[in-house]
Amino acid sequence: MTQRIVIKMQPKCGRCRTRAMMVAAQASGVYSVELQGDNKNQMVVTGDGINAAALTSSVRKKVKHASLETVQQI
Repeated sequence: MTQRIVIKMQPKCGRCRTRAMMVAAQASGVYSVELQGDNKNQMVVTGDGINAAALTSSVRKKVKHASLETVQQI
């Protein structure tokens, strides 16, 4: 099933934001990664069979402050 995962993060710079997107894009089953929100502080990941907790943990290693907001089945 296709999932839509929203991860809220607080990157300090554009480079941190890019690193977080690269980590998410390399995860297994990811179709697309995009930034949303006023300050581009929400990362929306769409894919099939993604482990949301593991993805959030991987992003947190790159961008110290990241939290899982929502997981939706599409």
